Amino acid sequence: MIFKFAIKTSLAVGAVYYVKPVWGNSIETEKLYNNTKTTLCPHVKKITKSIPYELPALPSSGQVGFVTKHYYNEGVKNSIRFVHMLPCYAGRAIKSAKDALQSASNPTATPAPASTPKA
Repeated sequence: MIFKFAIKTSLAVGAVYYVKPVWGNSIETEKLYNNTKTTLCPHVKKITKSIPYELPALPSSGQVGFVTKHYYNEGVKNSIRFVHMLPCYAGRAIKSAKDALQSASNPTATPAPASTPKA
């Protein structure tokens, strides 16, 4: 158990140390991405030859930056839209809870059992 924990901890520390430039300025981050891309390209090509499916090319750093900004902005827009619609969502939830409580407290009348004809 301790050995497993030590391995996981060392992997986490190594990952943080390796991606340390990601949290630096944008020039260091771009250098890290380009170095990783050039390092991985031969391996990706070798794997591509062994896999019958066609893998897409790694994106350039400009494309990664654009996609990152795009999805960040979409997340901000959707968060603001959710906050804007929150009163409506809360009203619907309260109404459905109220209706559920009312239907639970007022059970419908159960029909009388059908009488069987006497022979």
